[in-house]
Amino acid sequence: MRIDFNCDLGEGCGDDAAIIPLVTSASIACGGHAGDEATMRTTLRLCREHGVAAGAHPGYPDREGFGRRELPFSPDEIRGFVREQMDTLGAIAASENMRLAHVKPHGALYNVAARDRLIAEAIVAAVREVDPELVVFGLSGSQLTASAEAADLRVAHEVFAERRYEADGSLTPRSRDEAVIHGLGETIEQVRGFARDGSVVARTGERIRLRADTLCLHGDRADAAQFARSIRDALAADGIRILPVGAVE
Repeated sequence: MRIDFNCDLGEGCGDDAAIIPLVTSASIACGGHAGDEATMRTTLRLCREHGVAAGAHPGYPDREGFGRRELPFSPDEIRGFVREQMDTLGAIAASENMRLAHVKPHGALYNVAARDRLIAEAIVAAVREVDPELVVFGLSGSQLTASAEAADLRVAHEVFAERRYEADGSLTPRSRDEAVIHGLGETIEQVRGFARDGSVVARTGERIRLRADTLCLHGDRADAAQFARSIRDALAADGIRILPVGAVE
């Protein structure tokens, strides 16, 4: 049994240097909701130093709202700014003799793409134009993963260590107080369920099954490094190998 362990980084609000050695993939903010040339370059170099797969983390161009507000962009506009952000990070990676491994939308864009086929297809089109070898990270069982698979792109179905789920497999909206799991014990229990049999208990009590190729921990929480280390230890204790998507053992 194996799983990728990813974190959203380069957002200017977390301890990236402490987190990156503990994960296998990093999704790097590329100028939309957060990030600039300096943060992108620094995060890429940390990934290279620790052998972590680096990917693009494009979001709505909404720094004020940290990309967590749904904004009325058309699919064509989304395709354009996703491509622009990916190109920006990709150019910096190339200047560091690195190549990106994946792309994962951020925040509200991620959630919209999970349910809206047209938005999902716009993101997939941007990925195909930039680099069809990139792996698309998307919410497990969502419109984004389905659209990427239909376009013959490689896909990683993503689950979340410290976010609650609804019975339909969607993430509990952040507008609800219980959307984020704050306790380490409950987080570890949820992670073990994903790793062992791809299951999670929804907010309303139902046990649901989700494909779990990659596990996400949010890097903007103050205790992210502590959580990352504890998650790694729990997975190792259960005999789960932590490897980047597509890595050959």
